[in-house]
Amino acid sequence: MSAAPEPTPDTAKPSVSALSQLRIDRGNTGAAAPRQRRWWPMALAALVVVGGGAWWLAPKPVAVQTATVVTSTPSQQFVQLTASGYVVAQRRAAVASKATGRLIELKVREGSVVKQGELIARLDASDVRAAIVAAEAGVRQAEAGVRQAEVELANAEAELTRSQGLQAQGFISPQAVDAVQTRAKAARAALASAKASQEVARAQVGVQRVAEDFTAIRAPFDGVVLVKNANVGDIITPLSSAAGTQGAVVTMADMRTLEVEADVSEGSLSKARIGQPVEIMLDALPGVRFMGEVGGLVPTVDRAKATVTTKIRFQKLDDRILPEMSAKVNFLSKPITVADQQPVLAVPAKALHEVDGRTVLWRVKAGQADGAANPPLQVEAVVVKAGRTLGDVREVLPADPAASAGLQAGDKVVTEAPRPLKTGDRVKAAEGE
Repeated sequence: MSAAPEPTPDTAKPSVSALSQLRIDRGNTGAAAPRQRRWWPMALAALVVVGGGAWWLAPKPVAVQTATVVTSTPSQQFVQLTASGYVVAQRRAAVASKATGRLIELKVREGSVVKQGELIARLDASDVRAAIVAAEAGVRQAEAGVRQAEVELANAEAELTRSQGLQAQGFISPQAVDAVQTRAKAARAALASAKASQEVARAQVGVQRVAEDFTAIRAPFDGVVLVKNANVGDIITPLSSAAGTQGAVVTMADMRTLEVEADVSEGSLSKARIGQPVEIMLDALPGVRFMGEVGGLVPTVDRAKATVTTKIRFQKLDDRILPEMSAKVNFLSKPITVADQQPVLAVPAKALHEVDGRTVLWRVKAGQADGAANPPLQVEAVVVKAGRTLGDVREVLPADPAASAGLQAGDKVVTEAPRPLKTGDRVKAAEGE
C-alpha cells in the first residue's frame, strides 16, 4: 500500500494567523467615529458666538431727525402778507356789430395783434347797399323837386311884378294884385319845402352809409385777440338771445393794461396799502419773480369770501404774461433789489451744528451697498457759513467751495441726533418721519 501524497502549497489550509489578518475589526471602527464627530458642534457654537459678538460690537445706525435743503430768496424776510389771484386785462372788449347780418369775412384768429380801427370782420351788406341806392335816388328826386319849385317861384315873382305895374297904370284892381302876391308866397314856401325834402333825402343816404359801416367790424383799440367767438356763416346780432345767433365776433384785450387782481382777507387788509411794493410769482413761469406795486383797493368787501380785491400793477410787463394766469403776490415791507430775488440755498436753523469752531451740515447719503438691496445711510460733514434768516429757514453759503461741492436743493440734512456725529456714521430716520 502506497503512502498518501503530501499536500501542495496551493491546496494547504491557511494558517490561523493569516485568517486573523483578514478579519474586520468592527470594535475599533465604532469607537473612532464618535471621536471624529465631536469637533463639529463645538465649531458651530464658536462660530455663532463670534458672529453674535461681532453683531453686538458693530456700530448701530443712529436714529436722527432730518430736513431738506430748500431754495429760497432773500426777499422772503420782507414778506408781510401773501395773497393769490389772477392776471386780468383792465382794457378788454367783446367786439360785436350794431347791425344784424351773416358773417362773410373774418380776418383774425386767436393771438392776432390788431391796431385801433383795423378791420376784423365783415357782415353781408347787400341789403344795406340796396338801401343806399334807393336813398341816393331819393336825393335826386328831391333835387328835381327843388328845381321845379325854383321855376314856379320865378314865374310867380315875374307875374307879381307885372301885376304891380298894371295896377300902377290902373288896368287891374288891387284884389287881382293880392291874388298874384299870394301865389308868389306859396311858391316860396314850396321851394323851402323842396329844399327840406332834399336835405332829408341826403340825410337818409348818410344813415344807410352808417348802416353799411356797421357791417365792417373794426378793432376799438390796440390789442390782441383772445377768443374767436364766431365763424364765417354765423348770424351776428347785437342781441344774441335768439337760437343760432352770436353776439360778439371776437374778444380782445389791451396787453399793456395787464395787472393782477388778488383777494386779501379783510382781517389782513391793514397790511396792504396803495403804492406798497409787491413781488409777483406766476404758476406758469416758475422761478421768475416780477416786481410791482399796489395800484388800488376796491372799496367793498366780498361778503361770501370776506375778502377785498386788490389791484396789483407790474413795474415791467413781459410778453410771457397772459390774461387769466394764476398768480401769488407777496406784499413787502420795503422795496427790494434784483439781488434780493436771486435764489439761495436754505435749511432750518436746527440743521446748523457747531463742530470744532466750524458751522457744519450733516448731509445724509447712501453708504456702500456691499451687495445689499438697501444700502445703509451715512452722514458726511459739509462746512458752510450761516447767512441771513429768511422766514423759517436760514441761508447757507459755502465756506469752502471744495468742501461744499455738491450741496443742492433736495439734499437731506440732520436736524437732531441723540449724540454727536462724525463722518461715516450710519444713521436711520427716526420714528414718525
